[in-house]
Amino acid sequence: MAQPLDSFRSSTWGWLRGTLLGWLTLALCIVAVGFVIILIKWIQNLATTYEVTEDRLILRKGIFVKSIDEIELYRVKDIRIDFTLINQWAGIGTITVLSSDETTRDAPLIMPDIENAQARRESLRLLVDTARQKRRVREVDMVHEDL
Repeated sequence: MAQPLDSFRSSTWGWLRGTLLGWLTLALCIVAVGFVIILIKWIQNLATTYEVTEDRLILRKGIFVKSIDEIELYRVKDIRIDFTLINQWAGIGTITVLSSDETTRDAPLIMPDIENAQARRESLRLLVDTARQKRRVREVDMVHEDL
């Protein structure tokens, strides 16, 4: 199996300093309720790891019951990045991946609170292009118009 080129998780620290809810949670830490919210968010982020190889995006989910899912990079149709002003200040963003893979059949893959999101998105985009060229795959969109 190919060695991962990058492996990352959503950032709890980035979420704390990069979202309004994170700042509110820090304010609630004074009352100790915020620590419970931080713990829950930390466990959620710990539960999912994203790995990028030359050919695949691999999702490893779970702490006690684990699952592994893969998206072949040549099947990726679009990679979107969203970030608020606070996200930009904290250096995090949300990466959304649309693909023709079964993993994203019902809904796109959303990776929230990712550090260095812009650089990771660009790296992923280049790997998708390379994977398509390697397999000699081209994307053709079919538009259905009612007559």
